[in-house]
Amino acid sequence: MAEIGLRTRMLVKDVMSSPVVTVPENTPVDKTAQLMSDGGLGCIIVTSKDGKALGIITESDLVTRVLAKNIRPSKLPAKEVMSTPLITVDPDEILTETARRMSKLGVRRMGVIYKGNLVGIISSKDILAITPELLENMREKVRIERETEVDEDRSESTPLAGYCERCGSWSENRDEIEGTYLCEECQMER
Repeated sequence: MAEIGLRTRMLVKDVMSSPVVTVPENTPVDKTAQLMSDGGLGCIIVTSKDGKALGIITESDLVTRVLAKNIRPSKLPAKEVMSTPLITVDPDEILTETARRMSKLGVRRMGVIYKGNLVGIISSKDILAITPELLENMREKVRIERETEVDEDRSESTPLAGYCERCGSWSENRDEIEGTYLCEECQMER
């Protein structure tokens, strides 16, 4: 299917969000939440002093670890609220495998790591956004395969009209026998 422009497999890098918004591990949670709110983000990645991804803070983390416990967010560093370790995926992993893994692990977001560096983030929302396109690609692939099968069946079973290559008479039902197109009479004489 790739030869006619249909991709049968999508990869994580095709749908991930990049660049990723990050905060250092000692950033106060109120500033982290404000950054999430300003950017319309459902999560933010927490990094170490050397810039390596340590974990993730989601809206759910803010609710369960800060609001529900009535802790002042200005007094709490991001590293104490984050979910850790950050679950990661390679950008060249097949999207369906990533979706299965997310479901199995019960996570909605994964960091995308390439050569040890955080290059993106993929969420279940990203996968859902392209699902209609994937379904349409699958429908088109099935349609093309069916047309190909029908064309092959026709070419194998449809007799050809034309002049017999043995006797020279016109026939509506010539068939190819050992590379020669023969009328019905010449086919029976063989």
